[in-house]
Amino acid sequence: MLVKPMKDELTEIGFVELLTADDVDRAMKDAATGTTLVAINSANSCAAFAARPGAWLALSGDAKRPDRLLTVFDEQDIEATAQMRSYLEDIPPSHPSFVLFKDAELVYFLPRHRIEGVDAQMVASQLEGAFNEYGQ
Repeated sequence: MLVKPMKDELTEIGFVELLTADDVDRAMKDAATGTTLVAINSANSCAAFAARPGAWLALSGDAKRPDRLLTVFDEQDIEATAQMRSYLEDIPPSHPSFVLFKDAELVYFLPRHRIEGVDAQMVASQLEGAFNEYGQ
């Protein structure tokens, strides 16, 4: 049985992987209008096993879909993750987690402690609520 790399689980559903600080800055400049969902991906967390399928469920449901989907992979793309965190004022590091920006303003944060211990459907439900509240 082949196991899909964890990074691929998000990029296969449309997330753009940001590998460097410059990638993050360019992507966040584009986030000046519309909605942008950022997934801070993680390999070292049981919560990640609900986060990635939860994102897939939320994006394949009836909720309004964000205009842009971005991801950084904590523990692997250190520079990109650090740069993304610079856009998350006053938010402590949390991975996995999801951040929703609207017109470059942080409007929703789903931290690890709200992902941990729940199933993918609950993660999806939380994300769909944010998409519907802040979507275009």
